[in-house]
Amino acid sequence: MKYIFVGVGDYGTTNTPGSALKTMALGSCVGIVFLCPVTKAVGMVHIALPDSTINPELAKKKPGYFADTGIPKLIEEMKKYQCYFKNNLIVKIAGGASILDSKQIFNVGSRNIKAVKEILAGYGMNIKSEDVGKNLSRTMTVEVDTGRVYLSSPEYGVWDL
Repeated sequence: MKYIFVGVGDYGTTNTPGSALKTMALGSCVGIVFLCPVTKAVGMVHIALPDSTINPELAKKKPGYFADTGIPKLIEEMKKYQCYFKNNLIVKIAGGASILDSKQIFNVGSRNIKAVKEILAGYGMNIKSEDVGKNLSRTMTVEVDTGRVYLSSPEYGVWDL
C-alpha cells in the first residue's frame, strides 16, 4: 500500500490503485473524507480551525487549514475526477476531540465539528458516518481500492468508520 500523507491544514486526492490517503493527530482537528465509488477517487482534508476570517493570509496559502476554505477546495479538487455529485459522494468525518482543553474553555473541537457539518449541509452533502468528539486523538485512513475508511488510536486500536 502506498500512503499519501495529509498534514494539518492540507488536502489530497487520488484514484491511483494501491494507494491510500492518511492523516494523523486528529485531536481537535476534523478530518473529512470524500469517496467517489463511480471513479474510485478519494479525497481528504485535515481541518484545524472553523473560520478563515481570523487569518485570511494563511487561508490563501493553506486553504485546508480552515473549514470554510478547506471544504470548498476539496470539492474543487474532486471535480477533477468527475466527482462532484451530491448524491454520488460518500462523506465521512472524524476528530473534533477535546484534547488539552478538559475544562472546555476554547471548545475548538466542537466548533470545528459544527462548522464542518454546517458547511457540508450548505452544499447539500450528507455525512454517511462519523466518529467525533470525545477526548482521543485519531489517525484516519482511506484506501482507494476498497473505499475502506478506518481510524486508529493507541488506546483503542483500529476500527472502521
